[in-house]
Amino acid sequence: MSENQHIIDEPSERTIRTRTVKYSGYVIETAVEEYELNEDTVLTRDVVEMPGAVAVAVLNEHNELLMLNQYRHPVRMNLWEVPAGLLDIDGEDPLHAAQRELAEEADLRAASWHALTDYFSSPGATSEAGRVYLARDLSELPRQERTERTEEEAEMTYRWVPLPDAVQLVLDGKVHNALAIQAILATYAASARGFKGLREAAGGWDFHPYMGHRRQKPQTFR
Repeated sequence: MSENQHIIDEPSERTIRTRTVKYSGYVIETAVEEYELNEDTVLTRDVVEMPGAVAVAVLNEHNELLMLNQYRHPVRMNLWEVPAGLLDIDGEDPLHAAQRELAEEADLRAASWHALTDYFSSPGATSEAGRVYLARDLSELPRQERTERTEEEAEMTYRWVPLPDAVQLVLDGKVHNALAIQAILATYAASARGFKGLREAAGGWDFHPYMGHRRQKPQTFR
């Protein structure tokens, strides 16, 4: 067995001495935590709690990836992305959340689902964690089952991009959304292996700070 097969992220519990909440909303909580790195070192860190997210790499029978364009106010840019959304419905299964986002943002359903990547978006600052799924064997939702898109989503535009072209967009620095970059590169890697060895879409969420019981979900979160 290769030594590299033993590389895996693992829980590491440290004693939190104090925790002071500075702001608490329904998808963001900010706090200052004082914790023991070891018996000789006590550190203070700002922590941003977030519920996590799911994203979907949507691949059609022509080996094209669905990309959507949406305005993102914090960066004041229109970004090319993949369907994605927060885990902001209490108790919702993450796979169901991904299926819901695919339906709401793209009017599509998929018969084939796999897990592509699990991630922490910025673990030096935030607890946000999520998963990128691969969705294939697509079909359009009937019109009566489609969701009316509002706010920024009402301006969304869509494009089917050949997978090698999507990779080149990433390498050319033309796509900046982190979930889209993960989705594109992971899908390309999976396709090079004939989509063999992909993980099941369901389960496997112990890495998530709340689902893995390493952090307590803020009470203000939905």
